[in-house]
Amino acid sequence: MKERTTLNKTLKPHWVWAIALGSSIGWGAFVQPTNWMSQAGPLGVIIGFIIGAILMMLIAVSYGFLIKEYPVSGGEFAYAFISLGRTHAFISGWFLTLGYICIVALNASAFALMFKYVFPGFVQNFKMYEMGGWDVYFTEVIISTAVLIIFAYFNMRGTGLSGSMQFVFCLIMLLSVFVLTGLVGISPMSGIENVQPVFNPEVTTLAAIISIVAIAPWAYVGFDNVPQAAEEFNFSSKKAFGLIIFALIAAAGLYSLMILATAMAQPWLGLVSEEHIWGTGAAIQHVLGTTGLVILVTALSMGIFTGLNGFIISSSRLMFAMSRAKVLPEIFSKLHPKYNTPYAGIIFTAIIAMLAPWFGREVLLWVVDMSSIGVSIAYLYTCYTAFSLFKWSEDKVKDPSKHVVAPFKKILALIGVVSSLTFIGLLLIPGSPAFLGIESRVALFIWIAIGIVFYLLKRKEYNAIPEEELRYLILGEEKAKVNGTDVV
Repeated sequence: MKERTTLNKTLKPHWVWAIALGSSIGWGAFVQPTNWMSQAGPLGVIIGFIIGAILMMLIAVSYGFLIKEYPVSGGEFAYAFISLGRTHAFISGWFLTLGYICIVALNASAFALMFKYVFPGFVQNFKMYEMGGWDVYFTEVIISTAVLIIFAYFNMRGTGLSGSMQFVFCLIMLLSVFVLTGLVGISPMSGIENVQPVFNPEVTTLAAIISIVAIAPWAYVGFDNVPQAAEEFNFSSKKAFGLIIFALIAAAGLYSLMILATAMAQPWLGLVSEEHIWGTGAAIQHVLGTTGLVILVTALSMGIFTGLNGFIISSSRLMFAMSRAKVLPEIFSKLHPKYNTPYAGIIFTAIIAMLAPWFGREVLLWVVDMSSIGVSIAYLYTCYTAFSLFKWSEDKVKDPSKHVVAPFKKILALIGVVSSLTFIGLLLIPGSPAFLGIESRVALFIWIAIGIVFYLLKRKEYNAIPEEELRYLILGEEKAKVNGTDVV
């Protein structure tokens, strides 16, 4: 049997926490507040995000257990294999790969959007065409491409560099948000009265909150980057659960503070009706002037950088794991001769993400909306796997080496399964407050069709791998013969 390729153990605990937090925040917390408030009102958004964070914490129980038991690259790809076999592993990995690469692309385009707001005269040059109602400028494409190249290079240099950068970026982002919210709070031009009405008066309170809860898989996607990096921990994998919970609490706090800062700056109904290209930027600049805008741009830049960095790490590790299991081409599991990083996955992620700015931001948003389904499917597989491994009592345990008696955790895993199915239902059931638009459904159908074709092409080779060899390649489990008996 060919020896299994492995990654260096260089990631420290605070770096992993920063990967989870920075990936969860990304660009949305700083660009989307006015869009979210138009749906649910300030308090509706905050309640929705808090409920979403609690649901993610319930799902994180399953992640914490599986990371501890199976600290390997691949995350949800490996977990689906454990409980449901190789075909489901491919399905999970396929959807998650799309979600990760889309978020990389959207963060890169958000960086160009920030430049477009701060330096409109510079960015709005060399208009090429209009797509989806969005003017596409060559300057925007160049900015997005440049930031992708830079972060791909940093990631190829090793997780030690990318992990330490992630932690520094997160600290700057946290400090910027705290300072910004404090300055808005004490400004005589702002006030808590601007937050009224606290809910969107045009929809019911329940519908408002549900519309935000439905995007929780997208808003908090990033904490699930932790299992993708598990093979590179230089600490006990038992710590992973605590790091995820801490990151989710911090993410919910940051989302809430940015909603509050935006809403307090000026009456939010008026702000929403003005339809600014960047509503939060306009509100902060109105109250704090250039100083406030600089702090906001700093926070947004750090959010974008942490999102880019975290998801390039995760997408490349996921493709590395799938390639190691021979379901993706072998090139993705080859490591850089000097830095020992999965360079092909890093380059591939950057190149695919570079295509996105050419299609306009509106088109990209359709794809990202659709990718929420992929993330929810990955959550579902993870929670189901944990549910199958947790047992109610001793007499239900068939294999003590693979099952754990933990009735309470089994209930939490079941809640995670139901939550994941609920997220999927909210996005796919007609009439739901979060039902995907026709464009997103078309994009989802195309991705599913491509996946079916790809799987049919690889099925024969993939299914020919013996079960024990595949467990070794995916999970690192190796059996050896000792006196004619199999031992692990």
